[in-house]
Amino acid sequence: MIINEAMLNALSQDAVSSQRRRKNLNFHREDAAVCNRLLNAIEPESYVQPHRHLDGNKDEAVILLRGRLGVLFFSEEGEVAMSAVLDPAKGMYGIDIPHGRIHTLVSLERGTVFFESKAGPYVPIGESERAAWAPREGDKDAAAYLDGLRKLFGS
Repeated sequence: MIINEAMLNALSQDAVSSQRRRKNLNFHREDAAVCNRLLNAIEPESYVQPHRHLDGNKDEAVILLRGRLGVLFFSEEGEVAMSAVLDPAKGMYGIDIPHGRIHTLVSLERGTVFFESKAGPYVPIGESERAAWAPREGDKDAAAYLDGLRKLFGS
């Protein structure tokens, strides 16, 4: 598969149409693959609950292809420990997220698309991996929490 503008545009349009305001395109053939590789289109209204991957093999690499993406790492108590803005126009292309670190990603621009890679198999986030102090996706407080995260980046 060639990753080109048409592919990114189609994926971003799918994200806009999605209830979750994000959409992925997997390059791995099955969830059980030893390496999960995918494109992820994410719009500013998409909330990703802060979480961590407890499996020692689940470090994840994120390379931003277009748009702007806020990255946040948190302490156990929910305080922001580190933040960065990925923006290819400013020479900030990606980040490696070590397993065990509580983190989230915040789209700061429409049409944002990143490449993600981590060890498989794909396993949904477990309860012990979710940050208990953050609202769950779909909770009534999630939109306000996401607004607060975006404000940390001046958006």
